[in-house]
Order: sequence, then structure tokens, then C-alpha cells
Amino acid sequence: MLKTLERTVVLEGWVNRFGRRALREILEAYRGMLTEMLDYAVEHRASQATLHRVFYNRFREEYPWLPTRVIKGCYRDAVRRARSFLRLKKKGLAMGEEPAVRSITVVYSDSQDWRLAGGVIELRTHRGWVKIHYRSHRQLYKYLYGGWRLSGELKVRLNGRRVLLYLTFKRDFEVSYNPNNVIAVDVNENNVTLALFRDGKLSDAYRVETNLGKIVIAYSERRKRITKGKSTRDRGVKRALRRLREGVRKMDIIYKTARIIEELARANNAVVVIGNVHRGKRRLTGNARNNNLRHRIHQWSAATLVRVLSGKPIHVVEASEAYTSSTDPFTGNRIKSFNPSVIRTAVRGVRRIRVVKIALRLTRLGNGLVLDRDTIGAINIGLRYLSPNGRPMALASTRPHEVRVKLMNPHQGPTPLTELKIIKSN
Repeated sequence: MLKTLERTVVLEGWVNRFGRRALREILEAYRGMLTEMLDYAVEHRASQATLHRVFYNRFREEYPWLPTRVIKGCYRDAVRRARSFLRLKKKGLAMGEEPAVRSITVVYSDSQDWRLAGGVIELRTHRGWVKIHYRSHRQLYKYLYGGWRLSGELKVRLNGRRVLLYLTFKRDFEVSYNPNNVIAVDVNENNVTLALFRDGKLSDAYRVETNLGKIVIAYSERRKRITKGKSTRDRGVKRALRRLREGVRKMDIIYKTARIIEELARANNAVVVIGNVHRGKRRLTGNARNNNLRHRIHQWSAATLVRVLSGKPIHVVEASEAYTSSTDPFTGNRIKSFNPSVIRTAVRGVRRIRVVKIALRLTRLGNGLVLDRDTIGAINIGLRYLSPNGRPMALASTRPHEVRVKLMNPHQGPTPLTELKIIKSN
């Protein structure tokens, strides 16, 4: 299987007064074209070819000084925005009945109008070639000299005196996997539980303690204390809110968790099966009765984890996770209730030993096994992929089994911190 991955590198650049004036003139013309093309694309479900046929000649007459491929890049931008708006409108998530153009990013659709050389990026404008000096970083060198190819599309955005440049890199990966080797992923509020199947049989289970739900609650309380009795327009309040790094911390945990899943998948030549979190999130949001719970669900990073995993050189499949946490994976019967339980374990860190508290919801299954609710969900997701039509069975019923769930910390890599024996024979 051949999988093409894309990566975007953002560069911060600067340009002289002459070049900044040329970019502003292009941006103003681009805004007018984009607004008109976007309205037409939404109303007529138009493609790039249709927009070219309707608008190209007219805009060439109206803006004869504008580079031709900027107009073609505007086609691409308008179609992307129109499809995104229609998709959100279908889900009931659009902000209004018509799309609005708030931020403008000029798209250069072909590398004939720009080039990267000598530490600068040169753009073709109506005032000649403009040199944009940029601040380089390690990520750019990684993709320039790491086997990735530079795409012909360049995006340029003005941010005050700065110029933001968006470079796109592509690379083809050969993804091989055994369809009987599966890593089932169950994403929860404070953990990500994995069930590893080898040759169609349950082999290991992993529990990655992300604590994302606790981070969301903590930052929500901090924002309340900062804004209590004050306006969000106050300079001190704005400065304090900018210092909060909730998004940075959450993305760091998500990328590290995705790396653990990627390494397990490549080591076991497995396919990654993850629950369809989009449908479940909409259902939970509709059933939420208070604003705090609804805020926690909206801040849930499950969809972000799916997007990050899809950008890895592994095969990712989404499966329905309906009733996966309430079905016995060994008999297929309905589970009536779970009992809360708390386990404390000592984990050796870099400088000290700390106590980790793990909240579990346990149940005793029909064959005498004690299992956690999150592990049950991960096992059933894997079984739903392996046996979509037949009756799923995680383990044979002829002899007792014991599977240990390995507790993992996303900040310390794929090495398990400790093992929790929560599946045992009667």
C-alpha cells in the first residue's frame, strides 16, 4: 500500500517597504476575487474548472497586472473554503448561512512564480521579483534534506510587519501490514487504551495515561479566576490569558501518544483500528445537560488524535464504537453494571518515585474474568474489525487466560512503567 503524506512548514520572514507594498496590493485584489468566487462556489457547488471558465477572463481584464497563477491559486482556495463550509453546514456547525472571508492567505499555485534559494524566497509580483528573508529552523532542514519533496504551492500571509510563509512537503511511503495483526485504540477522556491482536488473538493491552480531561478542567478554572469580575478586553487579562499554554500541552501529549501507537504498529506489522469518534462526540454533546460537561466534550482531543495518526506512515481504519464498552468480548452478552475502583502504584521517575492513581471501572464477566471498561471497549473495537459479521471471541473458552494491561506515560516513550493485572481467571 502506497501512502502519500504532507507536511506544512511555517516560516517567519520579513521584507522591505517596497516588497510589503506590493504584497498588500496583491492581497487586496485577492480578497475581492476570493469573496466573489467563494459565494459562487457555495451556491453552484462549483469546481476549479467551473471557476476558471466563469471568472478567469473577467479577472484578467480587471487585474491585468496580477500574476496569472495567483488567480489560479484563488480558484483552489475558494473551492477548499466552499467544501469546508458546506461540510460544516451539513453537520450544523457552520457559523452562519453564508461563508465569511476573515483571514486572507495568498496562494501561489505554481513554483514558476516563486523560488527558494540562498536563504530567501523570491516571489513574482507586478512590481518585479520580491525577496523575502526568512528565519530558518530545524524543521525546515529536516524536510529539505530528509527525503521529502517540495510542493509547487506556496501560501503567503501578512501579519503586521511580518510575512508568514507556508511550505508544503510531500513524501510517498510504502505501508505494509498483516490484516490479522490489529492495534485497537479506545480514546477516553483521561487515557488511551490499546488492545494488541496477533494473528487474530488478543495478545497484550496498554493503557496510556494522558490526563487530558484533568488538564481541560484545570485550565478552565484558571481562566475563571483570571476573568472573574474583569473584562476580557483588559490589557492585564489579555496578557494573563496569552500565557496559558493549554493547547501546547495538549498537542504535546497527543503527538507523543500517537508516536507510541505508531511504534507498536510498525513493530507488530499491524493495522491501527480506532473508534469513529466524530459520531460519538456529537451524541455526547447532544446529551450533555450542563455547560461544564459540554465544554469538556468540545475540548476532547479524540478527533485530533485520529488526524495525527492518519498523518503517520501506518494504515489507520475507523470502526464504529457503538456499545463496545457495554458488551462482553468473550460471550457477546450485555454488561449490566460497573464498579468504580482506584489503584495506586509507585512509578520510578527521573529523580524520584511518585504515586500514580488510576481510576478504573471494573466488572466481572460471565466466565469469571474481571475487566476494566476502557479495556473492554478497546478489545471490542478490534473484534469488530476482525469479525465484522461473525460472533466475536477474544479468547478461547477452553482454558483460563491472563492478560496484563501495561501502564504507560506518553512523556516516557513506549516502555511500560508498570503492569496492572486486571484480567484474571476465576
